[in-house]
Amino acid sequence: MMFYKKELYKNLILIMIIVLFTALTASPAILAQSEVAQETKEKVYITESNFFANIAAEVNSGVVKVTTITKRKSSQSENELYDDPFFRYFFGDQFPDIPENIEGYGSGFIVTEEGFIVTNEHVIHNADEIKVNLNEIEKPIEAEVIWSDYNLDLAIIKIDIEKTLKPINIGNSDNIRPGDWAIAIGNPFGFEHTVTTGVISALGRPIKIPTSQGQLRTYKNLIQTDAAINPGNSGGPLLNIKGEVIGINTAVSSQGQGIGFAIPINEVKEVIDDLKTKGEIIQPWLGVSVGQISSEVQEYFNLDSDQGVIILDVLTDSPADKAGLKTYDIIKEIDQEIINNPEDVVQKINEKEIDEKILIKVLREGETEILFARIGKKPNQI
Repeated sequence: MMFYKKELYKNLILIMIIVLFTALTASPAILAQSEVAQETKEKVYITESNFFANIAAEVNSGVVKVTTITKRKSSQSENELYDDPFFRYFFGDQFPDIPENIEGYGSGFIVTEEGFIVTNEHVIHNADEIKVNLNEIEKPIEAEVIWSDYNLDLAIIKIDIEKTLKPINIGNSDNIRPGDWAIAIGNPFGFEHTVTTGVISALGRPIKIPTSQGQLRTYKNLIQTDAAINPGNSGGPLLNIKGEVIGINTAVSSQGQGIGFAIPINEVKEVIDDLKTKGEIIQPWLGVSVGQISSEVQEYFNLDSDQGVIILDVLTDSPADKAGLKTYDIIKEIDQEIINNPEDVVQKINEKEIDEKILIKVLREGETEILFARIGKKPNQI
């Protein structure tokens, strides 16, 4: 019996020695992995505590509040309303007050030290006065519209101030993916410098938004995000985790929560680059609005195919107008290259230089015509 006990004690002592030896001689790789795991854990903790706050603090001075004043235009319809007997029955001579000035607000972000600011076109649309509030200056500063594009819903305004401003770095919206972090900064409902976070939910979203003037804004390539965007955020930056602008916050879905939209920053990057390098905006321009040939259009005009695009509008005194292009012409080719969709027209025009001649093949009332146009410089405001 004593023999078995001695053997048991020996085995236990041997096992303890092996365990102790293994712990003391553990491989460097195992120890390194343990240290990395510990460091990673600490880094994650720091990121979760400070990351978004650090980005907001870094770019905060580059985000501005844009306030607009639009003066009410008296109209015949209002006079007719006041003369309506039913209207007078309810209100008598005490007509409800209609404000003389309509105030609007939105956001924007500084892109150059000289005071150029990007915002949405709908933020400053038809405004009689535009003022900008900077983070470190209490008094609002008057701004002027340098460039705007209704179709892109983008605008650039400028302020003059004796101070070097801090622009926000511009990113590349072609590099973002669904699931990437997104940070929105702006002035929702007038609450200045509000920060919200989320992710990129989807890319390339097309939506249509009716305007108060009865028009329809069509967006074909929006970034969808669940970072909270509300009225007043329009024109503010959507940022990546490097603090770079990847989009311009533009719209929010009225049918669901957590669905906001932003215009990719690459849509306006070329304009920003022109301002930085040339001091002005130079864009090739033809001056037409074109649309896809639908089955209804093909049937109405008795077209053999849906190849080409239909001209919906020709701006007066534009290069297209001077070349003789007309509404409802079907553009089949530009410089002997087939046109299949509106994007083809945009691409062909953007490839040209100012004053360069182009050949346009159109179908008009069943007859083929060849027209020559000279590319013009796009006006700053259309």
